[in-house]
Amino acid sequence: MSATPTAPERSAPHEPVVKGSAATRALKTVKGTAPVFVLLIILIALIAQRTPVFLEPPVFLAFLLQAAPLVLLACGQLFVIVSGEFDLSVGSLMTVTVVVAARLIDGDPAKTYRVMALLFGIGLLVGLVNGFVTTRLRVPSFITTLGMLFILDGAVNFWTGGAPRGSLPDNFRVFGRSAIEDFPVLGRLPYAVIVLVVLGAVAIYILHFTDFGRRMMSTGGNPVASELSGVNVARVKTAAFVLSALFAVAAGILYGGFTNVSARVGEGFELQAISAVVLGGALLGGGRGSMGGAMAGALSLVALFRLLNLYGYPQEIRDAIQGLIIIAAVALAALRSRAAR
Repeated sequence: MSATPTAPERSAPHEPVVKGSAATRALKTVKGTAPVFVLLIILIALIAQRTPVFLEPPVFLAFLLQAAPLVLLACGQLFVIVSGEFDLSVGSLMTVTVVVAARLIDGDPAKTYRVMALLFGIGLLVGLVNGFVTTRLRVPSFITTLGMLFILDGAVNFWTGGAPRGSLPDNFRVFGRSAIEDFPVLGRLPYAVIVLVVLGAVAIYILHFTDFGRRMMSTGGNPVASELSGVNVARVKTAAFVLSALFAVAAGILYGGFTNVSARVGEGFELQAISAVVLGGALLGGGRGSMGGAMAGALSLVALFRLLNLYGYPQEIRDAIQGLIIIAAVALAALRSRAAR
């Protein structure tokens, strides 16, 4: 009697479909991110040539402090992009974070931590709405998050009448302004750098060392195959939007430590975050990205703007160069996407 044919093997439930071995994927990641690290080293060298004290620990840590909000935004943005979507609402969410905190706290340090909890609650809600509209109502994420950008900006302007009121107390600004003094070797270690290292490590762990991170990659690379293998694609994408929003709130809290309260605090940050992610080697179509590369991309942008400032270029020139970078980054991502097919 002939043996009964066995059913073809299927991927285990909830295991994403990922092509190639771990070593192959790691090699592709290194190849994709190497250029941004080279760029970052060149920019740092040029700044150090112009300002030799730049590489001294206190000055370099001050640079990291300034870059921390954008680096955190890039981390959150990468979660969304590797899952195959966009999030244009993060800059406006930063604005909401600073303006709402100033208005509700109004200089009273006793209110700070309750308001911070509320801000993260707002971030959670924004992320859930973005995810629901994108995955359940099938609205493209570009449109969904662009709409959310206008909703948040409109809400801020309506609530404040175009002139934000209130003030941020020292125990709110401490995260972006203060530091551990007399730290061994470094001298002064900003709290923002500590937050950046901790949240950056969390982001790296989630994306590169958890099943959830692999599901995000799989969802962005091939959502149909991921769904068939048992991945809840809608849930994964919604979780990515939530992570992006929570990182945006954290970035807003850091940025509130060293900026004025304004209804335009986060303007333009969303495009800078996307540029940083693309410079870091991510594919805009989803399925590939490196958290370390995205962080290096953000640092490269901040270093470039610092260098342009050192050479005395006016703001208009810096804005034009930033626009060129965004176009070049998106064009590079399109080329990578075609090459990956």
